[in-house]
Amino acid sequence: MTALVIPFEDLRVDDVAQVGGKNSSLGEMISQLASKGVRVPGGFATTAHAYRVFLAQGGLDEKIYSLLDSLDVAKVDNLVEAGASIRKWICETPFPPELIAEITKMYEKLVSTSTKDMSFAIRSSATAEDLPDASFAGQQETFLNIVGLENTLQAIKEVFASLFNDRAIAYRVHKGFKHRDVALSAGIQQMIRSDLGAAGVIFTLDTESGFRDAVFVTSSYGVGETIVQGAVNPDEFYVHKPMLEAGKMAIVRRNLGSKLIKMVFTEDKSAGRSLVTENVSEPLRTKFSLNDDEVMELATYAVTIEKHYGRPMDIEWGKDGHDNKLYILQARPETVQSQITTAKHEKYKLKSFSKKLVSGRAIGQKIGVGKVRIVLDAKDMNQVQKGDILVADMTDPNWEPVMKRAAAVVTNRGGRTCHAAIIARELGIPAIVGCGHATEKLSKGELVTVSCTEGDTGYVYKGALEYDVITHDVSAMPDIPVDIKMNVGNPEMAFEFSRLPNSGVGLARIEFIINNVIGIHPKAILELERIPRVHREEILRRARGYASPQDFFIDKLAEGVATIAAAFWPNEVIVRMSDYKSNEYRKLLCGEMYEPVEENPMLGFRGASRYVARSFQDCFDMECKAMLKVRETMGLSNVQLMVPFVRTVEEGKAVITRLAEDGLKQGVDGLKIFMMCEIPSNALLADQFLEIFDGFSIGSNDLTQLTLGLDRDSGLVANLFDERDPAVKALLSMAIAACKRAGKYCGICGQGPSDHIDLAQWLMEQGISSLSLNPDTVVDTWTHLADVLDKSKAQ
Repeated sequence: MTALVIPFEDLRVDDVAQVGGKNSSLGEMISQLASKGVRVPGGFATTAHAYRVFLAQGGLDEKIYSLLDSLDVAKVDNLVEAGASIRKWICETPFPPELIAEITKMYEKLVSTSTKDMSFAIRSSATAEDLPDASFAGQQETFLNIVGLENTLQAIKEVFASLFNDRAIAYRVHKGFKHRDVALSAGIQQMIRSDLGAAGVIFTLDTESGFRDAVFVTSSYGVGETIVQGAVNPDEFYVHKPMLEAGKMAIVRRNLGSKLIKMVFTEDKSAGRSLVTENVSEPLRTKFSLNDDEVMELATYAVTIEKHYGRPMDIEWGKDGHDNKLYILQARPETVQSQITTAKHEKYKLKSFSKKLVSGRAIGQKIGVGKVRIVLDAKDMNQVQKGDILVADMTDPNWEPVMKRAAAVVTNRGGRTCHAAIIARELGIPAIVGCGHATEKLSKGELVTVSCTEGDTGYVYKGALEYDVITHDVSAMPDIPVDIKMNVGNPEMAFEFSRLPNSGVGLARIEFIINNVIGIHPKAILELERIPRVHREEILRRARGYASPQDFFIDKLAEGVATIAAAFWPNEVIVRMSDYKSNEYRKLLCGEMYEPVEENPMLGFRGASRYVARSFQDCFDMECKAMLKVRETMGLSNVQLMVPFVRTVEEGKAVITRLAEDGLKQGVDGLKIFMMCEIPSNALLADQFLEIFDGFSIGSNDLTQLTLGLDRDSGLVANLFDERDPAVKALLSMAIAACKRAGKYCGICGQGPSDHIDLAQWLMEQGISSLSLNPDTVVDTWTHLADVLDKSKAQ
């Protein structure tokens, strides 16, 4: 006889037809991965057969399908009416006695191992669920903290009815699934007390770029529904898989979420009334909801699950507040980025910018233009017209039928793993979530541009801005006798840039991290007690979640560099130590307290001179601690260092000594220290500088400025600035030739070869080791150089 219920431990991944993707996956993990340390709470599942037996009573199934066959899901009002009718019919139909008996037997067996107050999660699992190219996530109902047999039976029935939620009906039609072919299994799983701990979502790739070597973990206090629904902005963590497997501290990035609310259990244990939302206290909001060891443990579980299934996965987890252990609650295939081919690289790019109206977490790496349509209540969602910018407090899968009409979606609340984000990715539309007050700051009917192309942060700009969509075929780049590297400053773009063909990073600028992520003069962090109270409080506010302001500076700098290094691992990433000028340092918080006013900062207190100055040594020490952490603690030994603006040979020697004193010893664990060749003295005395450093990276901007006696920031002489000037090329030739004689690396990371394809060609002909280009010029420059070589061979 066909089973009506099956315990999880008897299920395997190929039982989808019986119990759906979610429940078969739970059984697979319990039976196959427990020995590898993956914890999954137990339970049982009703079968698709049980569901069909239930619907067959009195011809209810044919009544339902007859109504659906005549339904046009594009007519939202009709969809809402039909869905409500079907759900009412199901809830009013009693379960067959034999099904009640089987559920009761299994339920009592579970309760006998604990107490009658054992709490359960009742989840849906559709039998066509979570195929590699489709996700039914969140479409059916989930009921948590259900206690007692009667409450469990009622919750199962409501789960059955939820197969006919408006969003689920529409989704099946849009994906081409026949309603008759989809059945529902209910999973009855023992609850863990995440209401007293934390919960969240894990993806085994980066959800925006599709980068495969990262595990993306989100976390917030309480039951995980707040994250899934988009009701909170959670903490975020990125873990680098290769370093995780190497046993290193592999967390390369953290973002502290606001975590304003949490969902906890109530005394009422029946469906729909078993949870309540409450505020999170200020002390808990200002620290991370997971510690590093817990993040690493979750990432290890995620990689284990991904390897077992052989594909990227979307995983939900919870931390029990009683035993403080971490549990996997469900796992399903990731269905968006894993389906995108890497042979084509598509990039959206704004041609201009305007006033920023709101900002939040960017979803989708695309651009949308349209008129603002503010929807404050779900009952008004049908007002959304094709091409609108949908603006709401938050959305859930019920909004899917109208979201597909929108050019973009903007919400007040939510993180990158909420349903709004998941649906937007699947529909291929840009979204910005967690904006805070978008419904108040944007005006109905206002023409705006939604841009998700500038990193983790998305912006809504005033007006309709023009943009380009550039598509490159990067499946097979031709061989050329020079390495193509990239200039990367923004860690948020690193995963995306790494998808381009490359040989690594020739210039990673840490100034972007210090300016945009830290924003505080390092001296103020070191002298916290001496600065004005208002600035001290702001520094402490920014450093929330970290042990101290110094740890904040070091860790944030390390995380930014580590993100770039992880994105391009194992290719070389050359990190330039800070090259702020005094006028740029003055713009940081408290900068005016510590920086001089120089007549010409470009030629003043910068680069190597700062590193060896007594007044700046403790600031430089923090930079070195960050680099040491990246290379040793995180294991990212592909990071090499570069020293900018070295005026004299003696200054170069002094910097090498300072680095060694801070633990960054040249040659140890493969550490190379390069020098920016950007002052005429560097080229003129190249042989002597190369006795100290492991090679050159030419900074053509400063080299041109100093060779021609130009202020590159002056518009009055800008017409004379040209890296192709014969005097500049003479110095370039000297530097390249010296490196070749010494058998050392010589690259260029200045703007020149990105702007001038003929200069890139000339440098290749001179025998330079690498060209480090702006990412948007990589493919065009590479293919042009290959064409030049092909033509020369043909002659």
